[in-house]
Amino acid sequence: MKVKYMESRKSLGEKKQRKFTAQAIKKDMKKNYSIYLLLLPVLVYYILFNYAPMYGAIIAFKRYSPAMGIMGSEWVGWHYFKQFLTSPYFARVMKNTIILSVYSVIYCFPTPIILALMLNEVRKSWFKRSVQTLSYLPHFISTVILCGLIRNFVASDGLIMQVAQIFGVESKNLLMHKEYFRSIFIISEIWQGIGWDSIIYLAALAGVDHELYDAAIVDGAGRWKQTLHITIPGIMPTIIVLFILRLGGLLGVNGEKVILLYNDLIMDTADVIGSFTYRKGLLEQNYSYSAAVGLFMSVINFIFITVANKASKKAGYNLW
Repeated sequence: MKVKYMESRKSLGEKKQRKFTAQAIKKDMKKNYSIYLLLLPVLVYYILFNYAPMYGAIIAFKRYSPAMGIMGSEWVGWHYFKQFLTSPYFARVMKNTIILSVYSVIYCFPTPIILALMLNEVRKSWFKRSVQTLSYLPHFISTVILCGLIRNFVASDGLIMQVAQIFGVESKNLLMHKEYFRSIFIISEIWQGIGWDSIIYLAALAGVDHELYDAAIVDGAGRWKQTLHITIPGIMPTIIVLFILRLGGLLGVNGEKVILLYNDLIMDTADVIGSFTYRKGLLEQNYSYSAAVGLFMSVINFIFITVANKASKKAGYNLW
């Protein structure tokens, strides 16, 4: 009886707490209604473009026909998933996607951190602002224009080959040789994103307590030791969170950029999941197959981000 009484008291307490929380939220919404109105466009955006399209993922399990509609199309279950896994292109697109993703994590993820740490040490404000402005600019160049610039740079008569010829290198179009594609892709990714991605690290650096630096100076620590023992630990939570989010899109290689750069001669190293789904979905109009591949990739990314989040808990940082 005593146990039942305690359980009922606990249940009653939980109900009161939920009621109190609901009342507090309602009261806050009335008080700050203008702020909640500003939130509405964001909610509408995510509902329309992120949650509503989830309904369309059903076509991955159907032989979709635009004339029949989603519900009217024939249900085929795991047919397209099996077709993709047994496809002769599966090994190639998975290998290329994983390699480019790993290279992106190894090279593209640390470079904004390094740039932010370097800019944090700059004392001339005019020089710091100039470097920031120049490094931000490539982010605002559209992918189409960026790929056009890359094609011109690596052409046989482009800027890179003109410089290389000075050192006796034979002139050739680098995008016609499959062994150069990954390097071109990763270097261009760094060039386009290093400045923009460094913004959040610079913001995190601004929040590091300056009294820690003063104490380190008193203890005789130089700039290098201050960076190792104060600066980097101070922004480590930001680094961990962004790293987890990066792993969540590990297989999400920029397919649009690959499509604009690749050709038949470099398919062996350039073809990734994004370009493969583009050809299957839009060029061959096999929408169900393309949706199945995209859904497969999303599940793998979800597994990666879940594992990374659990691993980060051991370091004391996690998203949920």
